[in-house]
Amino acid sequence: MSATSSTSTSVDGLAVHVRGLTRRFGDFTAVDGLDLDVREGEIFGFLGANGAGKTTAIRMLCGLLQPSSGSAMVAGVEVGRHARELKRRIGYMSQRFSLYDDLTVDENVEFFGGIYGLEGAPLRERSEELLPLLGLADRRRTQAGALPLGYKQRLALGCSLLHRPRVLFLDEPTGGVDPVARRRFWDLIYAQAAAGTTVFVTTHYMDEAEYCGRVSIMVQGKLVALDTPGGLKALTGGRDMQDVFLRLVEA
Repeated sequence: MSATSSTSTSVDGLAVHVRGLTRRFGDFTAVDGLDLDVREGEIFGFLGANGAGKTTAIRMLCGLLQPSSGSAMVAGVEVGRHARELKRRIGYMSQRFSLYDDLTVDENVEFFGGIYGLEGAPLRERSEELLPLLGLADRRRTQAGALPLGYKQRLALGCSLLHRPRVLFLDEPTGGVDPVARRRFWDLIYAQAAAGTTVFVTTHYMDEAEYCGRVSIMVQGKLVALDTPGGLKALTGGRDMQDVFLRLVEA
């Protein structure tokens, strides 16, 4: 590990480097001693049942929640110490549609661009690049609240990508959308990974786990498995990722 600046360090080839990460809420341990490495440019699946600790872990990795113990390095920044620099290097799309329903697509882009320090010509250029890719170029003046859910998810993704983050955290990004919209969304994820962005994604759809390079599974705050989808099927004898997931969780 070598220092690269006063606010960041790096672990060669790793976008996320976690050791012993723990979060307690009183007597309840939501995340228990998490060890995890995610490679740069990887699409990494982070799976678990409701209450397994996935969202708590992501909130810690994004600097939104202070760990009780342990350490984490994300995009070369030590989590918990340099929140402003971490925000510049990551994108985060939460489970809930977090944009503003009463603002248009363009107004949401302008607002979140400002949060990330983008304005004027650089923001316009980035918007012109992203909105056609997201299929939103002809909906610029549509209020976000009037968009179909699949388009809302695309807009939320676009806003999280405005500042070209090195690591993108997606917390159940396709929840509630139809299979065609989910497939379209994953095409966008593949495009970001191909461009060098590391994608860290949680999902309840086990077919989506097949799209990830590697997959981890959490049970009651602990990481119980981590491998490629094929490796996990070989390990458990599962027919598909749904079967793999059920076998590991029930065990």
